Amino acid sequence: MPPDAPASTESADFRTLKRFLPYLWPRDDPGLKLRIVIAMALVLLSKAIQLSMGFLYAGAIDRMAPGMQAAAGLAIALVVAYAGARFAGVLFDNLRNTVFERVGQDATRKLAEHVFAHLHRLSMRFHMNRRTGAVAKVIERGTKSIDVMLYFLLFNIAPTVIELAAVAIIFWTKFGVELVLATAVMVAAYILFTQKVTDWRNALREEMNDLDTATVARSIDSLLNYETVKYFSAEDRETVYYARVARRYADAAVKSENSLAWLNIGQSLITNLLMAGAMAYSVWGWSQGRFTTGDVVLVNTLLAQLFRPLDLLGMVYRTIRQGLVDMAAMFDLIDTPAEVRDAPNAPPLAVRGGTISFDHVRFGYDPDRVILHDLSFTVPAGGTLAIVGPSGAGKSTLARLLFRFYDVTGGSIRIDGQDIRTITQASLRAAIGIVPQDTVLFNDTIGYNIGYGRDGATQADIVGAAQGAAIHDFIAALPRGYESMVGERGLKLSGGEKQRVAIARTLLKDPPILILDEATSALDSRTEADIQSTLRAVAQRRTTLIIAHRLSTIADADQILVLDAGRVVESGTHADLLKAAGLYAEMWTRQAAEDVA
Repeated sequence: MPPDAPASTESADFRTLKRFLPYLWPRDDPGLKLRIVIAMALVLLSKAIQLSMGFLYAGAIDRMAPGMQAAAGLAIALVVAYAGARFAGVLFDNLRNTVFERVGQDATRKLAEHVFAHLHRLSMRFHMNRRTGAVAKVIERGTKSIDVMLYFLLFNIAPTVIELAAVAIIFWTKFGVELVLATAVMVAAYILFTQKVTDWRNALREEMNDLDTATVARSIDSLLNYETVKYFSAEDRETVYYARVARRYADAAVKSENSLAWLNIGQSLITNLLMAGAMAYSVWGWSQGRFTTGDVVLVNTLLAQLFRPLDLLGMVYRTIRQGLVDMAAMFDLIDTPAEVRDAPNAPPLAVRGGTISFDHVRFGYDPDRVILHDLSFTVPAGGTLAIVGPSGAGKSTLARLLFRFYDVTGGSIRIDGQDIRTITQASLRAAIGIVPQDTVLFNDTIGYNIGYGRDGATQADIVGAAQGAAIHDFIAALPRGYESMVGERGLKLSGGEKQRVAIARTLLKDPPILILDEATSALDSRTEADIQSTLRAVAQRRTTLIIAHRLSTIADADQILVLDAGRVVESGTHADLLKAAGLYAEMWTRQAAEDVA
């Protein structure tokens, strides 16, 4: 016997159902409410017609008794009416689906939009800790469950309850309380058995879903990193790993499907016991002269019609329970708080010159691992500050903090005297442009990727930005020009070409503050020199923060800071730092030797 579901599951399901109900009755859309009302009216009409079918069929049978040949015309009329009622039931059911389809699709769309928007509001920490494939699977299952649950609640659960009440009234008035009680007992046993077994199956389903999510997440992760797989000749290793996860999913799926067989057997046993008992009772009543032959047929027809939705009730209950599980996982995503939020009534950033100030900044990705220690520096408006240091010194963290992907744990970051925690994130990020080390592009056209820098940019704006980034001639020489596809993550372009697209995108944005985050460290020397000349032109008249690995690229910066273990250990111009013969001079000498070699 399967274990009882824990009480906490019921309360969690109830909470999920409460959050789901507004999608069942969208208060801000009277048009959808009207559709629901019409659909329910069609449900009631369909059920009334289907219930009448039993009486029509029974009447036809009674007219066919010996000695009633004169009533053959009426019997034929009843048979025709019976066929017409069957068609009308199908007609109204399909009209109901047509009317309701918009409700289900709109509910699914609104929920998907809500989740998608919320995911973009979440912090970088969330996205770095979650697998994209797993999140996508949770959203897919959760949004699909909305439409399914709306359909089943309105057009299966509610009509079944109505039909059960109607059958009970008919049995009471025509056949007596005995048949009503027998039907009630069997239906209660059916529902209880279905609930218990389905709760047991849900545990198996949850395990299967977790393994399914893991399988999809692993496959997407592996395919996104297919270059790394090939670098290390790890195709067989990845296949073995995937096969191990897929095998665990297959084993869980076998358990789930086998449990379904036992559920179907038990449901069939209960319904057929009721059918046998009810038919035996009605035949006995016929033998006693209490019921007509048509009454026997009526009992059979009504129970057969009742069993049809009851047979589906097990599937409906499983679907609703699974839908609650899927929606609960999606609602967990929605309930995930955004780590970085705008302050109440936060004003937009007012950029007067673009002066950047880090004032005793302290930060760590984890409380027990501090990255930046009491960091203070200022980039004057229109000036250029370069930050260098060994790997792990905290250089790239500065860009993430300036964009406010994370909030500092101590001190403050200011732009023109305004603490970036007190202004809107949208205005802050609109004022900053970045050319990153690893430029990731959308799997779309070159024109789209450049135009992404400013919403509403015209083709002339895009071409102008490309010319400024010295990539227009390359694009114009392509067979499809600006309509050329760049491939997933821009893999159809070389490193230098991707960097120029990133520069063009930033030029189109035209921000007063510019961050160059090791923008040329992955390029060859010739391409690097070409890109550097372009970047110098882009940086003119902008406050520029350069995070550099190759020191030769920042020798002409107004000021250079040397970071080591999250602290400023040296600062000054290139010439001053070489004279100081410290860490910067040591790094310069080492890189110069590497270049000669």
